[in-house]
Amino acid sequence: MKILIFGLPGSGKTTLAEPLADLLGAVWINADKIRSYYEGPDMSKWDFSLEGRMRQALRMRHLADGVVMSGRIAVTDFVCPTEAARKQFDPDFTVWMDTIKEGRYDDTNKMFEDPPKCDYHVAKWFNDTHTELLPLIKKYMER
Repeated sequence: MKILIFGLPGSGKTTLAEPLADLLGAVWINADKIRSYYEGPDMSKWDFSLEGRMRQALRMRHLADGVVMSGRIAVTDFVCPTEAARKQFDPDFTVWMDTIKEGRYDDTNKMFEDPPKCDYHVAKWFNDTHTELLPLIKKYMER
């Protein structure tokens, strides 16, 4: 199972993803850590343009698919700002962190598209969001 936690920078994606991955015994894949790990001499291919975001979605997909192929659950957190990027990632379960109306980067704010649907919508942050989400994910997995 591949879980995508997405939203604007500063919305709480990582704050939710890390404890949720722990609760599920899943592998947590954080886009910021992945981006810094894979940065090389040609930084231009990992920029924050629309094309760079699509490459990031594809890279995150490959990493998460590898985790799933090994029999584990992948919990990923990254902005994934457009519906096309979300389709590129191809999640099994989506969590939209809609806790802020604007992030700290104007270009990301302009690019971000509210999803037409998601499996779980976090409109207001609360400290035990990950424990509230756990039964829903388990129920989804039973299907």
